[in-house]
Amino acid sequence: MSSLGVRRLVVWAVSMVLGFTIAAVFVTAILPWMGPHNGFPISIPMYGYQYFFWTAFPIGLVFVTWLDYFLDTRILPD
Repeated sequence: MSSLGVRRLVVWAVSMVLGFTIAAVFVTAILPWMGPHNGFPISIPMYGYQYFFWTAFPIGLVFVTWLDYFLDTRILPD
């Protein structure tokens, strides 16, 4: 596997880990203060796995965009 392929895998892995981590923090720590739960934590199963995925995946794609730019992996066309 070429160096470019390894960098692309690293970009995808790091981006998705960051996206899912930020989404988990958002769902469990920030979202309860914005809704009717008045500060009581919301678990990810209570939020819903599918809703969690569709919250975390776009956040991960934002990281893919920026890491692609900085690591010059050319995932996205110029």
